[in-house]
Amino acid sequence: MSLNPSRPLRLAFAAVIGACLVGAPVVAVPAVAAPLPVQLNLLNINDFHGRIDANTVKFAGTVETLRAQHPESTLFLSDGDNIGASPYESASQQDTPTLDVLNALELSASAVGNHEFDQGMDDLTGRVSEKANFDYLGANVYKVGTQTPALQEYALREVQGVTVAVIGTVTEETPTLVSPNGIASVSFGDPVDAVNRVAGQLTDGDDANGEADVIIAEYHEGAGAGTVENATLEQELALTGSAFAKIVTKTSAAVDAIFTGHTHKLYAWNAQVPGAATGVTRPVLQTGNYGENIGQVVLSYDTVTGATTTVTNQNVKRSTAADAALVSAFPRVATVKNITDAAIAKAAVTGSVSVGTISAPITRASIGGATPVVEDRAAPSTMGTLVANALLATLSDEKKGGADIGVVNPGGLRKDLLTTPDTDVSVSEANAVLPFANNLWTTTLTGAQFKIALEQQWQRDSKGAVPSRPYLQLGLSDNVNYTFDATRPESDRITGIWVDGKPIDPAAGYTIGSFNFLLTGGDNFRVFTEGTGTTDSALVDRDAWMSYITANSPLSPSFAANQASVTGVPSTAVKPGDTVSFTVSQLNLTSTGAPKNTELAVTWAGSKTVFAPASVDATGAATVTVTVPTDAAAASEITLMAKESGTTVRVPLAVTVPVTEPTPVPTPEPTPVPTTEPTPVPTTEPTPVPTPEPTPVPTTAPTPVPTTAPTPAPTELPQTGSSAPTSAPTAAAESALTKALQNKITVNDSTVAAGDKLTIGVGTAFAGQYVSVWVRSTPINLGGWQRVSAAGTVAAVVPAGLAAGTHSIIVQDAAGAVIGWTEITVTGVTPAATLAQTGLDASPWLAGGALMLLLGAVLVSRRRVSMDS
Repeated sequence: MSLNPSRPLRLAFAAVIGACLVGAPVVAVPAVAAPLPVQLNLLNINDFHGRIDANTVKFAGTVETLRAQHPESTLFLSDGDNIGASPYESASQQDTPTLDVLNALELSASAVGNHEFDQGMDDLTGRVSEKANFDYLGANVYKVGTQTPALQEYALREVQGVTVAVIGTVTEETPTLVSPNGIASVSFGDPVDAVNRVAGQLTDGDDANGEADVIIAEYHEGAGAGTVENATLEQELALTGSAFAKIVTKTSAAVDAIFTGHTHKLYAWNAQVPGAATGVTRPVLQTGNYGENIGQVVLSYDTVTGATTTVTNQNVKRSTAADAALVSAFPRVATVKNITDAAIAKAAVTGSVSVGTISAPITRASIGGATPVVEDRAAPSTMGTLVANALLATLSDEKKGGADIGVVNPGGLRKDLLTTPDTDVSVSEANAVLPFANNLWTTTLTGAQFKIALEQQWQRDSKGAVPSRPYLQLGLSDNVNYTFDATRPESDRITGIWVDGKPIDPAAGYTIGSFNFLLTGGDNFRVFTEGTGTTDSALVDRDAWMSYITANSPLSPSFAANQASVTGVPSTAVKPGDTVSFTVSQLNLTSTGAPKNTELAVTWAGSKTVFAPASVDATGAATVTVTVPTDAAAASEITLMAKESGTTVRVPLAVTVPVTEPTPVPTPEPTPVPTTEPTPVPTTEPTPVPTPEPTPVPTTAPTPVPTTAPTPAPTELPQTGSSAPTSAPTAAAESALTKALQNKITVNDSTVAAGDKLTIGVGTAFAGQYVSVWVRSTPINLGGWQRVSAAGTVAAVVPAGLAAGTHSIIVQDAAGAVIGWTEITVTGVTPAATLAQTGLDASPWLAGGALMLLLGAVLVSRRRVSMDS
């Protein structure tokens, strides 16, 4: 127990009275018993989210069991998010059953949570507040542009002669958590500042603005999501810039107990009161979520000194007693059972209809891989991938926005699809996954902007502060994967992105399909508001989701992660023969049923080298060590594939490829006539019959060999002029492959097999210039720098490892600009007997060799005639 001297004026007054009594004469008076302290039994919930289900009666029974301990001095309170993100049984009836249950349990007051604003400010102050028999409090909600409160700030309750004030506030992040249109009339201030302002007002001695003996703060904000459930208070307070640290260390000492919520965490701590002597504490509590626990704080209030002492500070797990026993023991529970049964029965009429099936559980990420799921919004999941795939499939039609990528925020996923009691997915189960009834929108970001969206997973609010959930994992459609290094500086942690297997083009446009909540900047992903061509598909997420389930059943979980941490990759170019080592981690999902990966298959794009697999440890990390192969391309890419999950990780590497100067082409000068003997010029005269006499020397000079005889034109240019560039070729961005440049080059055959030789027509205008030749999807350089022949051609070999399908052949000039590109179709690998080509056109050499052989034969023949004569 600890004393909270939150009433300094009362303590001072008591001291004065004591001093007076010390100086007064002693007079015998009858003994009067000191008044007993009042025991204030404070019961609290947070983030109930409309849990009208088989556990609602037990939830009510727990409240009533704890109320029975102090039947005359109990206040039942809430920290907000009573409604919204609710199961079908409540959501399908506009959360009316939930409000009826809380009314039946005589909830006294509640802070507003961000979900109370899901349908806008007018809905909260109208329909919701009219239905609730309790006060909704929001001291930090102001009329826009002012400091005028827009909601009731506090409520006063009399408990056995003690005035208890309850102050309510909501997270300052609310504008990023709900659709902006519904809250345009209000703004949200700092919750601690608001509590301190109201607490000062309630203890200033002015009855006109309210006074209280005990003050309770209900903060719809809580301990950071970055810590595990068994974190200590000291660990949480070490996050000095967090909203929670400010709540604990800056909330006025006049506040006697602090209840928190929003982060769905479970804790009950006694925290040092600021400004008080060391060891003087007050309770700080959060119950987890969904009515699974009831928070109980019992304060002993001394009516003479005005001091409070904490007697009890705990979370009490939901009762396991039989419903019948609880109904029999507590009249309020009986009322709750009637409300719950009616709501479930009504929802069952439409909610039990099957919309599809699943083959295995598909769940959100779970802390430590726990089953049932303990939600972890900072990790990827099978549910995140599935919903993002559904968004992409629904919105890929041009008439619905033409999405290229599906994206989902983790807070949009509120339930899992399980195989118990069966594999059917009912309307109510599907609704529970996406209960918000958001519209589906599309917007177009550049590749550079999409990178920013991934960078914003490391969260900053609009003021630049780290929010209570410092990291939020986006769910992505499975045609996207990326790598990151969290040790790098903020805004530079994403190290590579691939869409449909191709590196993302920073300048190209990619259309994103998601919820209107996210695309209007929700969850601090503000870059989505910079998108162009933003379009409302007029589809509601719940309806589109159910249609997707029906069309694609049975649904199966994908355990392939869309991302992985990659660290230690060389930042400069490596050379063939170098050893490269780097670390890959976070390969394992934590969703239900996710396998533990044990090894990674390693391949080097375009290389024939076979690599041994890399081992993956129990944490999902691997050290990959490879030797750069001799046939590595300048722009190389290592591909890693996890054996058990199919997770694919791509690691680009720059390789310095040795530049080999082309072998000089034979000189075009005519072959000189041998100087030992002149070659006689053939004549039409008959050959004279040899005689024993010496042959007379001709009196006329022999006819000289014509010096102007035409020499066969070379098929390659003489190797004169500028030398090849000294730096390795670099692939152009895919965006450079414009329609205007398509088919500006030609190939001798558009249908080839891997290993075949291509003759590529560039044009005589480029004769003698150095160019680079590439094949892509993934860019692979073919032959380093090549010199264009006089005929305007270069040669290349289709890489042996190139997959069957359509590929682009691109030729770039020495400056890297695209000269032209065309498409080829690869059908398979050429037979092993086919001679591998090197990329140099050998036809000039073959023609020259044949000519030399012919001239040699003539010379040999003439020499034999001369010698015989």
